[in-house]
Amino acid sequence: MGTNGSTMLEPLRQGLPPIDAASVSGSASCALPARYEAVRGARQFTSATLAQWELSDRFDDVALVVSELVTNALRHAVPAEPPAPDTPHDSAVRLHLMRWASRLVCAVRDPSPDSPATRETEEDFDAESGRGLFLVESFSDSWGWHPLAGTLRGKVVWALFRLPDAPAS
Repeated sequence: MGTNGSTMLEPLRQGLPPIDAASVSGSASCALPARYEAVRGARQFTSATLAQWELSDRFDDVALVVSELVTNALRHAVPAEPPAPDTPHDSAVRLHLMRWASRLVCAVRDPSPDSPATRETEEDFDAESGRGLFLVESFSDSWGWHPLAGTLRGKVVWALFRLPDAPAS
């Protein structure tokens, strides 16, 4: 688990509202194993990171969104077959958290280039699976995705949370 999010910021900024990358006040990321237990690890990582940033009061909403994004990545984007031995380890799922003064972004990178799809029909809506992006949309202020550029394959799905402005002293 490292705190170097700068390599992620450049491609991530493409799909985000205009935010100055230089003003990031904190970023953290962790690689997640391609197993469903990774969701618990992602929640623990989110909890520890938000506590460090004194944003624990936002944990419930952010953790719900992180859980959904990681679950979607594991369910739809991670190949069933293990990667070939010579495949770069960039193909894993990775969670990134970035904080600006008034915004928090959680982003999940996965190896699939396919766009995330929301379920539209009533039949699908009642299903337990398929509600993930609806929940992401409901609990975050905005969300989106974009394909990765350069040598990285896959995409990033992100969700943005507005933070209350720090009280003026």
